[in-house]
Amino acid sequence: MLYLIGLGLGDATDITVKGLQAVRGCSRVYLEAYTSILTVGKETLEEYYGKELILADRDLVEQGSDEILKDASVTDVAFLVVGDPFGATTHSDLVLRAVHTGIPYRVIHNASVMNAVGCCGLQLYNFGETVSLVFWTETWRPESFYDKINIKVKEQTVENMMRGKKIYEPPRFMTVQQAANQLIQIIQRRRDQGEELGMTENTVCVGVARLGADDQMIRTATLCQLVSCDLGAPLHSLVITGRLHPMEVDMLRVNAEPDALQHLSMIDSSTYTS
Repeated sequence: MLYLIGLGLGDATDITVKGLQAVRGCSRVYLEAYTSILTVGKETLEEYYGKELILADRDLVEQGSDEILKDASVTDVAFLVVGDPFGATTHSDLVLRAVHTGIPYRVIHNASVMNAVGCCGLQLYNFGETVSLVFWTETWRPESFYDKINIKVKEQTVENMMRGKKIYEPPRFMTVQQAANQLIQIIQRRRDQGEELGMTENTVCVGVARLGADDQMIRTATLCQLVSCDLGAPLHSLVITGRLHPMEVDMLRVNAEPDALQHLSMIDSSTYTS
């Protein structure tokens, strides 16, 4: 049996009872180590779970999945994922590989940023598409993510991708400040080109950091204000608001920077927008 087990968002104790029981009964336990991180390290997890963990990087999961699935038809193997197992499409691929080789699987879910982000005060059923922002370089500044409006981890440089070399950069995790700064540069450039803007420097946004941890942080601010908001250690997420219900506005005030909501305008009796 292949177990895909969510670890939640905070520390070692966030695993579910069902998940912990499964981990302790497995012969091999892999810890997915590239799409996200917890607030504690591998050694702490091993001590709490009572099992040795095998780190599974991007290459192992995407190119060496046969090693993970080895003997899973006759013994139990666990694949641990920060958050929920299906927070990344990579893990759907692992399930499909198991199915195609006749290996049974079971998913044990847990909290993910996709539902925990509701603590910022915004109603989950109003959220739109989730978009990843990439780190810019001096010579590579893509804007495709802007048109669609965890973190960049273990990625290849542009140069190495072009050369076909699997040389990875050290993990980096984008901050809300960096994301806001890149978005503002795009806004300014497109304004200069005469483009009609769907968002501006005064758009109300929410920065969240380390959701589920004891020191999680939430800041409601304009995009411009977030450039100077230090939310501390990773992981960070940025929520860009659209139309807001009055109750959402009241909730946003709880963690708002001074004057963050002053640019909100009322469309009708039950809708605000910035």
